[in-house]
Amino acid sequence: MRLLLALVVNAVALWAATLLIPGIALREAAVSADAGAVSDQVSVPTIVALLIVAVVFALVNAVVKPIVQLLSLPFTILTLGLFLLVVNALMLMLTSWITEQLEPFGAVYSVSGFWAAFFGAIVVALVNWVLSALLPNSDRARA
Repeated sequence: MRLLLALVVNAVALWAATLLIPGIALREAAVSADAGAVSDQVSVPTIVALLIVAVVFALVNAVVKPIVQLLSLPFTILTLGLFLLVVNALMLMLTSWITEQLEPFGAVYSVSGFWAAFFGAIVVALVNWVLSALLPNSDRARA
């Protein structure tokens, strides 16, 4: 249940980034009925597409991010933690690259460049923080 709640929070955070940052978009590849070819059409993001992208984002954060954080530890210490913003932007760009290459179930989360990823990562972090603070935590409920 906790994992599902975390995925929903991630999906909402990624959706907020698509609304607030001009260089970030969620597309769904639609199959045309006549030729069977796949064409990218900009549409209103569905909940399923957001959840798919949230799963990819969670996997990137679980597998790749700890390795990158460990390798960038000297830069993080030198910049007093500000380099973690760059690491978060790189994870958002990696999520974009993975969804553009694989198109999992037709969902494509595209980030146009580094600055869009940088500000998008800030939005995702802030929305995650606010929603996590508002949702009940089982550890706090027991105390």
